[in-house]
Amino acid sequence: MIYLDNAATTELAPEVIEAMHRAEPIFGNPSSVHSVGNEAHSLLDESRKTVANFLNCRESEIIFTSGGSESDNLAIRGIVEENRKPHYAKAARGRQKTENSEKTHVITSAIEHHAVLHTIQELEKEGKIEATYIQPNAEGIISAESVTKAIKPNTILVSIMYVNNETGTINPIREIGLAISNYLSSNCPKQIPNKNQRIFFHTDAVQAAGYLDMDVKNLGVDLLTFTGHKIHGPKGVGVLFLKKGTPVKSQITGGGHEGNRRAGTENIVGIAGLAAAVEKVRKPHFAKATRGRQKTPLRQGYEGQAENGKQLAALRDKLENYFLENVAEARLNGDKNARIPSVTNVSFKNAEGESIVLLLDANGICVSSGSACTSQSLAPSHVLTAMGVPVEYTHGSIRFSLSESTTEADIDKVIEVLPPIIERLRQMSPLQ
Repeated sequence: MIYLDNAATTELAPEVIEAMHRAEPIFGNPSSVHSVGNEAHSLLDESRKTVANFLNCRESEIIFTSGGSESDNLAIRGIVEENRKPHYAKAARGRQKTENSEKTHVITSAIEHHAVLHTIQELEKEGKIEATYIQPNAEGIISAESVTKAIKPNTILVSIMYVNNETGTINPIREIGLAISNYLSSNCPKQIPNKNQRIFFHTDAVQAAGYLDMDVKNLGVDLLTFTGHKIHGPKGVGVLFLKKGTPVKSQITGGGHEGNRRAGTENIVGIAGLAAAVEKVRKPHFAKATRGRQKTPLRQGYEGQAENGKQLAALRDKLENYFLENVAEARLNGDKNARIPSVTNVSFKNAEGESIVLLLDANGICVSSGSACTSQSLAPSHVLTAMGVPVEYTHGSIRFSLSESTTEADIDKVIEVLPPIIERLRQMSPLQ
């Protein structure tokens, strides 16, 4: 089996499996005060410290969740519901608190993962917010300028993904964070009457965690989410970074877990596996800190990819270049340069994507048509549609996502098998 669907989920790394096996006998509830509970609590604290070091934040700023989707929901719903401030109006019997008539405003992009997009759309339907959905450029990038242009006096949250899950394209998160900060500094109180107003900045970093800078201070984010199973960790465990002083309303209640922000006994085995996956990703280097010559671990960004990243990019480029040069009416979706090294999204005109996936699977090759979360839908990709990709190409898009276990022989096999499949499907297509 040739597995090229790592953007959907990754294989558990050996060191992750080992860490989870070590954690299995630690069965205590970390909220219990006895020795068995304390053992579990110690492992939880150790794992939280590992993740905090990865993100360069306080341990108290880490919330463990069930995955990326829950983390996104907690970030977005939590901000909106905690920060909808009521105002006072005269009622029949004196001054009574009433619901704020002015909705808060949320900015996001039209190409977000559905965990973000659907959550914001639901909040709109519930009448809690108004939302702006920024369109990307033709390469699928959201500019900092487009974000600041969308800011209104009632804007409370900006949520822009770090790396797109379908195309692998990287958004300029640090630049967006700086632009929001500069906008508030230069426009208050002229355009934003409440000079104490904050605009919270969230990024879904699920696809970025394995490759890009995850230093939350450098990125300038208030909230950041990622999950274990995209970085060779376990499914069912994720992280929300919540900057100190960022108010959110809990979405799961019933206990004081995770600093009263997410009720539910922690998944100790899964969290231990996540921490091991994070340790595998971490390759810190040292740079000057703000105050003197201090050794500060900084996560490597794309520009400083390790040798493994360069090898992945070379294999990815070999795959996509062959199709672009040798298969008629094939196109690359996304930016050719600003992207992670493991993902390429190629469309084949008038060749139906689901059929390509099934025929490749019959040949022992696993890929995805769009993202795994939407691949069972017959609707065209909302990401490619927002980028302006013609409909005859959107239905024939295939996402190939590699990992460190991908070999050149794997790529050669795909190059051998796929072109005849495209030719066969086009012959069957009524559009040809």
